[in-house]
Amino acid sequence: MLSKVIPLYPTVKAFDYKKEEGLYFTLMMSTGLTFGTISALFGLNHGVITQAQYSYLVATVIGSAVIPTMIANAWFMPRHLLVTKAKEAPTLSPVVSEEAT
Repeated sequence: MLSKVIPLYPTVKAFDYKKEEGLYFTLMMSTGLTFGTISALFGLNHGVITQAQYSYLVATVIGSAVIPTMIANAWFMPRHLLVTKAKEAPTLSPVVSEEAT
């Protein structure tokens, strides 16, 4: 996982994100789900790996995506960019139908 995070962090910092935001975006972009699953499927289809090895590889690829996502959401989420509940729900007056009057 470090091999995915180390090259991404300087790239994210080049866009002037603050430290917490930079770590969040780095962890979210370092998953590699597509390449990992496609390369494992290629190996399975061409007889390079067995079905059991394929299952372990796919589980590892999914785990290497879930763990950074959980870490990013738990400790580095830029909460100041989230919409609060008060801003999210507009105050609307109830609509009264003509039949009710």
